[in-house]
Amino acid sequence: MTTPDSKEQVFQNIISFCKRKGFIFPSSEIYGGFAAVYDYGQYGVLLKNNIRDSWWRAMVQLRSDMIGLDSAIFMHPKAWVASGHVGGFNDPQVDCRKCKERYRADHLLKSYGVDADKASLEFINEQLDILRTSGKLKCAKCGSTDLTEARIFSLMVKSNIGSPVGEFKEEDVVYLRPETCGGIYLNFKNTLDSSRSSVPFGIAQVGKAFRNEITARQFIFRTREFEQMEMQYFVHPDTVPANYEMWKQTRWQWYLDNGIPENKLKWYKHEKLAHYATDAYDVEYDFACLGSDEVEGIHARGNWDLTQHSKFSGQDLSYFDTKTNERYIPHIVETSVGLNRLVLMFLDFAYTEEEIEGGTRVVLKLPKHLAPIKVAIFPLLKNKPELVTKAKEIYDNLKLSFMCEFDDNGNVGKRYRRQDEIGTPYCVTVDFETLDDNMVTVRDRDTMTQERINISDIEQYISKNINIAK
Repeated sequence: MTTPDSKEQVFQNIISFCKRKGFIFPSSEIYGGFAAVYDYGQYGVLLKNNIRDSWWRAMVQLRSDMIGLDSAIFMHPKAWVASGHVGGFNDPQVDCRKCKERYRADHLLKSYGVDADKASLEFINEQLDILRTSGKLKCAKCGSTDLTEARIFSLMVKSNIGSPVGEFKEEDVVYLRPETCGGIYLNFKNTLDSSRSSVPFGIAQVGKAFRNEITARQFIFRTREFEQMEMQYFVHPDTVPANYEMWKQTRWQWYLDNGIPENKLKWYKHEKLAHYATDAYDVEYDFACLGSDEVEGIHARGNWDLTQHSKFSGQDLSYFDTKTNERYIPHIVETSVGLNRLVLMFLDFAYTEEEIEGGTRVVLKLPKHLAPIKVAIFPLLKNKPELVTKAKEIYDNLKLSFMCEFDDNGNVGKRYRRQDEIGTPYCVTVDFETLDDNMVTVRDRDTMTQERINISDIEQYISKNINIAK
C-alpha cells in the first residue's frame, strides 16, 4: 500500500524525471516560473500528441456517427451568459491572513469531514464558523487560526480583446473559454447543415481551456491552462439511458485498450448533480503519486445547453426527424477528459525503477504505441565511418514511418539506459557483422532480450510489435 510519504516521494521523482528528460518544464522558468503553467518538452509533446491521437482515432476515425471540430477559444460574450458561466462558474475561497495561503472552501471543509460540494456560501460559512469556534480550523501550511470567511471566486479568465487594457465594460467582456464544449453547442446547427449527420450523432474536439483556479497545484493535474478532449453526443430524449451506458462502456474500454489495468480504475458516481444533469460518473485512476482521482467525466446533460443557446441567440436549435416527423431539442451525453491529466496518468503508470545487475534501471514502461520515440538506431562504434553510415541509412528509412532517434554517444549500454528512461520500445544496433550479413540486433525495452533480424524486416517487426489501441 502506498503511504502519504511514499506518494509524495513518487510525485517528486516523476516531476524531477519530467524536467530532466525533456518531458515537462515549468513555464517561464528563467524568470522564476509562472504558477500552475507548464511547457511540454521534446518528449512530452510527443507523448501528449500520441494520447490525443489515440483518443481521436477511437472517438472519430473509427466511428461513423462522429464529426470532428476545432472551435475558437474566444466566443461571443453572450454565449457564456447563456451557459450560466458568467453568473455561476465560481468556487468559494478562504485565505490565511498570516501566510496568504489560499484554499478552496469546499475542499478545506472536506479535510474536516464536511461535505460541502455544490453547497451554498451560507452553508459553507456556517460550517467554517463551527470549526473556527471549536478551534479546529487551521491553515494547513502555517498552522494559523486566522482564516477569512469564504467568498466567491470567479473561475473565468477575462481578456481585453478589442478593448484598451484596463477599460473593460461589463457588457463587452470577452473570456478565454473555461471548457471546450461551448464551441460544440454553438456549431450544432452548422454541423447539421453542412454534413449528412442525423440524430444520434456526436461532435468531438480537442482544445485549450483556461480556468482561474483558486489552488492550482499538483503539477500538471490541476493547471490554469489545460487541454480537454470532449465529445457531445446528441440523442432523442427517450434513448438517453441506453446511450449513456453505451458511452460509459466505450470510454472504460479505451483505458483498457491503451494498457491501463482494470484494477487501477474505478467509477465514482456523483450524488449531487448540476441542475440540468440527470446522471454523472467519473472515471478515477489510482495514481501512485496522488491516490485515486478523476481523469474523465461522463455526464447526461439533458437538453439544457441547446435550449439556453436557442433562447439567448434567437436561433432554432431543434432537430426535425424526417422518419418520425418529430421535432425536438436533442439531449446530450457528454464525455470530457483532461489530456494533461492523462499524460500524468500514463507517466504515473509507466515510471518504473528496477533493480538489475550493476544497479537501478529507470524505465518508462509506456504502452508501446504511445511511446514518444518508437525506435532508436545505434552504430556499435561512433569512430567507425562504415558503421555510422549504415546506421544513418537505416535511421533515414525508418523515420519515414516512426519517430526515431539516432544515437552514437557513449557505449551501447549507456545508450540503452537513455532510451529506457524515455520509454523507447526498441533499439537497433549496427555492428561489424551487419556489413556482411545485413542483420542487426534489436533489443526490447521491457524484457531486455535481443534478437538478430534482417534490415529489410525492421519496419514490419516494429509495426507488428507496437500494438495500436483499438
